[in-house]
Amino acid sequence: MFGLAFRAEAQAPAVTAPEGAAVLEEALVRAIARAERSVVAIARVRREPPGERLVPELRPNPFGRVPAAPPKPTDPDFVPHEFATGTVIDARGLVLTVYHVLGEDSDYYITTPDRKVFRARIIGADPRSDLAVLAPDESSVPRPLAAEFPPIALGDASGLRRGQFVVALGNPYAIARDGQASASLGIVANLARKAPVVPDEADPTGKTTLHHFGTLIQTDAKLNLGTSGGPLVNLHGDMVGLTTSIPAVVGFEESAGYAIPVDATFRRVVDTLKSGREVDYGFLGIEPRNLAPEETSAGRQGIRVFRVVMGSPAHRQGIRPGDLVTRVNGIPIRDADGLVLHVGRLPAEAKVRLSVLRRDQPLEVDVELMKYRVRGKKIITTPAPGWRGMRVDFASAAEDPAHPGAVPAAIPDAVAVIEVEHGTPTWEAGIRPGMLISHVERAAVRTPRQFREAVANKAGPVRVQVTGEGGSVAGVERVIGPAG
Repeated sequence: MFGLAFRAEAQAPAVTAPEGAAVLEEALVRAIARAERSVVAIARVRREPPGERLVPELRPNPFGRVPAAPPKPTDPDFVPHEFATGTVIDARGLVLTVYHVLGEDSDYYITTPDRKVFRARIIGADPRSDLAVLAPDESSVPRPLAAEFPPIALGDASGLRRGQFVVALGNPYAIARDGQASASLGIVANLARKAPVVPDEADPTGKTTLHHFGTLIQTDAKLNLGTSGGPLVNLHGDMVGLTTSIPAVVGFEESAGYAIPVDATFRRVVDTLKSGREVDYGFLGIEPRNLAPEETSAGRQGIRVFRVVMGSPAHRQGIRPGDLVTRVNGIPIRDADGLVLHVGRLPAEAKVRLSVLRRDQPLEVDVELMKYRVRGKKIITTPAPGWRGMRVDFASAAEDPAHPGAVPAAIPDAVAVIEVEHGTPTWEAGIRPGMLISHVERAAVRTPRQFREAVANKAGPVRVQVTGEGGSVAGVERVIGPAG
């Protein structure tokens, strides 16, 4: 047997090291050539505050000529102080980047691989996913758009394995500001990694994004400052991740680079941002705790329910403190971060099945999620439709003015009024942002969908039950007249 195996192996054609290197080299060249046409450089230019114009120092010209004015963002010599990378994801010229490169009072410019510069605007930005979508100024973009902005081919990160070759394309230190993306080769070092935690006063845990709970691809490809927002591609040139140079954001650089994986959550978020709509995330309403070491040593798996928010989906379905949650939709839960991640990836109103142990007795509990309150500024250019001058949302997503940033102690059986336009029938009825609506006529409403269904096709005056901001007024009936 050993002899036969040896002879079969000996008959296989030998591949020399130079030949193998040449095959890999050709694959890399082809992958970069396929993907680089969809990579743009992003320059962020802060607007000058009134009365605070900075006059740059102009060096004397040795030829006696008058010094030239500083270059404009559309000039090839312009070097931005803040820069990043973007990836074209749509034939309309939409560019995906990471949320954390955005800033207040700023203008954005994108430079394509053929060195054309276009002003861009934000059409959607979501701090929870750390993703944002920009659109070029259509008045300056020739037709067809697809010729200027060919979208990248999206791959699937679910099949990635450690050791696979990947290429990062980006704009490190703004050296690719001419639109010629720089490439960095590496491997997939690990999967499902957690972003570095950066605590602050608003969130002492420092876990502000889904990626702090274990979503990221780790790669040893070099990701310097400015590469955030560029694609991480496989050897076919398909994007399997969107790079995020988080260590540089934290204040230092290290060998570990990260990328947001192209998976079902990524696609859902990107599709929502492309339309300018708000991205929503599921809220279960429990405070999980990791198991004690002696429990895990004894073979226990899951998380212990420490607290249940009154009125939350978990409370409504009978989840109790002390319960052990072992699975979410059949996926094993190993720790508290895992529960937050698997619930948080789902949208509001998603149906979830929890596998629970209560006093060692197994239970299967079906829950419909509410909406998680996302911290940070969202940019929404296509808001949800209103009704007679107001917009409502889940009470679970509304900020409590008395306890900003805190997890609510209880979720009322109502929807929260989040916006009221001045002078509309709702405004004239005395309804203001922060109030809660529990009933439309006699129909109880606790989700925006239920509210929309309750007011649909109503042409005349409509009675609603309102409680004041913070619940200070109970059961006040207001009549909202028809729209003028």
